[in-house]
Amino acid sequence: MTIEIYEKKLRTFIVSQVDTILKEPVHDLKHPFVDPGSIYDGNLWDWDSFWAVYALFHLAETEPDRARRDKYVRHAIGNVRNFLDHQMEDGYIPMMIAKLDFMPDLSEPYLIAKRKEGFVTNMHKPFLCQQIALIGGYTGDYGWIEDDYDKLELYFDCYDTNYKNENCGLYVWADDIMIGMDNDPATFGRPRFSTANVYLNAFMVSELKAMAVIAEALGRADRAAVYRAKAIELTKALDAECWDPRDKFFYSADVDVRTRHYDWFHQGLGVFWKTLPIKIRAWTGFIPLWSGVAQRWQAAYLAGDHAADANTFNSPSGIATLAQDEKMFDCRATNNPSNWLGPVWIVSNYVVFRGLMRYGFADQARELCEKTVLLLGRDLERTSTLHEYYVPQTGEPVMNGGFLNWNLLVLNMIDELRGTPPMCRFWLPASDLPFV
Repeated sequence: MTIEIYEKKLRTFIVSQVDTILKEPVHDLKHPFVDPGSIYDGNLWDWDSFWAVYALFHLAETEPDRARRDKYVRHAIGNVRNFLDHQMEDGYIPMMIAKLDFMPDLSEPYLIAKRKEGFVTNMHKPFLCQQIALIGGYTGDYGWIEDDYDKLELYFDCYDTNYKNENCGLYVWADDIMIGMDNDPATFGRPRFSTANVYLNAFMVSELKAMAVIAEALGRADRAAVYRAKAIELTKALDAECWDPRDKFFYSADVDVRTRHYDWFHQGLGVFWKTLPIKIRAWTGFIPLWSGVAQRWQAAYLAGDHAADANTFNSPSGIATLAQDEKMFDCRATNNPSNWLGPVWIVSNYVVFRGLMRYGFADQARELCEKTVLLLGRDLERTSTLHEYYVPQTGEPVMNGGFLNWNLLVLNMIDELRGTPPMCRFWLPASDLPFV
């Protein structure tokens, strides 16, 4: 009964608040956009805006008001337009566009300015084409992006030129700035261009599949075939380099591996392995379930040995973003970077939930959904709002009240359990699993 009561309260609250994150053009943003709410007012972020639109379009499917549905689409397209407006000649697109209070005189987005100074930092995370495919699939119209198609090709070229390690076939972060899971120990504090993070590569598989859908819809069947092939190639690289056969888990990989010698030493058997596993168990190890990278037998281990383990990821509030027995586990409040060293974030709960559903672990997905509803319902009951992230064992909110963004995904979880098709169906159909 408690679940039903909290569901009703959450649905009412979300519908009443959702317009607060729909923003009109401001500063460097010339088109409508979606921000995360709370302290991020007026900020456009890459994967944040994708998940917000993913949840908004889910709401739109049962929204009787045509004008409201159109508004969601207008802001979603605006997100994409704003990012493409700031694409550089080499294809680089920034990860976020915001007016920084501590740099009021900056005449262009911070990351663009740094790039022009010659500093190669990370670029837009692999959610640009997923957001485009989401919009195109939901509306049944891809024509709005046709004139910018070449910019999408350039975006992938930039990734391949600047962020792909050809030795192992995986993509690497340039540094540890704005990597999604901000302080992931597999990347945070490590040398530049040394980590092929599971987050980056597993979501890139989804991005490549989305690009194939876009190309196909625009009559470019030859290019669609190229991107489908690239997705398969990257899937194989993830399986070869990131799946650990002993631990039955996907780990990020250290690519800074080579034979090092200064004279006649090491002339015999040199380093023949392409990567070394960075054996830190983070929620990113479940992302291959979302993108269909995991083989079915691997999914069984991820679900049964890891997502269900109360000593590591399975907490009363959902999925801990870092295994609870890792030495770096820490749930203190922090911004820049945000804390992903264990706190529960609703986006990670949803990604794992969707992965469990994708591979047929419906009962386990139901449990995770119920934990998420209780977590957010109790927060709303106590504080009259929602927060950015939570302590796994107690469910206590850590910081940033008023945060909406991917918290909206709780409604996706509830409705998907009742049979509503997921929004990712437009580019990640269950039938595209690479293995049987």
